[in-house]
Amino acid sequence: MKHPTRLTPTRFQAVLFDLDGTLLDTAPDFLTATNRLLAQKGMPLLPAESIRQLVTHGSVGIVKKVFELDEQHPSFEPIRQELLALYMDNLADQTHPFKGITELLSALGQQQIPWGIVTNKPESFTLAILQQLPLSPAPATIICPDHVTNTKPDPESVILACDQLGVSPDKTVYIGDHQRDIEAGLRAGTTTIAAAYGYIDKNEDPALWGAHYTVNCATQLLELIL
Repeated sequence: MKHPTRLTPTRFQAVLFDLDGTLLDTAPDFLTATNRLLAQKGMPLLPAESIRQLVTHGSVGIVKKVFELDEQHPSFEPIRQELLALYMDNLADQTHPFKGITELLSALGQQQIPWGIVTNKPESFTLAILQQLPLSPAPATIICPDHVTNTKPDPESVILACDQLGVSPDKTVYIGDHQRDIEAGLRAGTTTIAAAYGYIDKNEDPALWGAHYTVNCATQLLELIL
């Protein structure tokens, strides 16, 4: 694992974040929605940690694991849509920025460094969260699966974000809590930071993802980047 050391400011002109598990802690609301669905179906409720590790895989991963269904099962998509409907009802009740993110965004704003979001979360959910949980300054770009042909780990979304910001990937930092984030960032040509504080499976080791840097808490990002 590479220890956080301050990046040279001239090396970057923009900062990009993955959303779930990197910028925002969205797991509590996923847990609420999942347990509401389980209760409706008369199934045992789940502890927070069991859902936390699944959030990075989205509704597909949650339904696969919790309901033990593959995507070809006739009940898979109906259950997934039920889960998404429940999640939309409470998607920002307990969601919050990770400790240190608010301060980092403020510092980026003060230095007039634009920031953006590159996520595999659908646009409808991403925008709904940001409308209910406004961040300051606001992201200068938001790239969701709706905007690209190929999602992460393909670099298309990261490259599109850089294009929209008018910056070169080699002057950009991309931060994520999954190997696909780091792969996308590396393939796009950005500096990459692995967010080891995010939704990482117990069998995963972020140190093996090949990121330029790894941080164990979001508070380290401010010192590392600025």
